[in-house]
Amino acid sequence: MSNLLYEPAEVVVPAAAIADRVPTLAQEIVQAYGHGAEGIVIVPLMTGAFVFAADLVRRIPNRLRVDVATVRSYGSGTVSQGPRIEGVMPSVQGRHVLLVDDILDSGRTLTFLRQNMMERGAGSVRSCVLLRKKLPAAMATPCEFVGFDIDDLFVAGYGLDYDGWFRNLPDVVSLRKVGEQAPIVR
Repeated sequence: MSNLLYEPAEVVVPAAAIADRVPTLAQEIVQAYGHGAEGIVIVPLMTGAFVFAADLVRRIPNRLRVDVATVRSYGSGTVSQGPRIEGVMPSVQGRHVLLVDDILDSGRTLTFLRQNMMERGAGSVRSCVLLRKKLPAAMATPCEFVGFDIDDLFVAGYGLDYDGWFRNLPDVVSLRKVGEQAPIVR
C-alpha cells in the first residue's frame, strides 16, 4: 500500500516530443562547441537528469567525459529549499563544462553550480535543461540550451520525480494531490 500524496494528472510533454527534441538539442550543442571540440565535460545533475543526459550524450559525437554531480533542492516537498552539493564534484580545471539538468525553475541550482565550476577553474560553463518554467527567475537565468518551456506546474516523469517516485514514466506529467482533479500549480 502506497502512502503517496501525489499522482500523475496530465501529460505536459509527451515522450514523442522529447524523442524529437533531444537530437535537435544535441545538434545545437555540437554547433556551439564545434564538431571537433575535445575536453567537454558533461555534468548531469543527479538524480533527475539521468534519463535526459543518457539520451542526450548518445547524440553528441564529440569526445567528451561524463561526470555526475549530486545537488539536492527539493527533498520530500514540492518547493525548492535551495541547492546543496552532496558527494564529490568532478574535476573541471581548464575544461568546457556543460551542466545538464532536468528542470529550471528558481535558477538557484544552475547559478550556484555555474559559479562553483568557474571558481574551480572551468574554461567555460554552459547549461542545458530539459524543462524551463515560464517564471521570471527561470527566464532570467542564463541557460544556453532549453528543451521545452512549461507552465509553473509540479511535474514528474522522464527522470523527474516526487520523493523518488515517477522517474520511470516516459512522459513528463503534472502531478495532483491524490483524490483531486486539478494539477498542482506552484
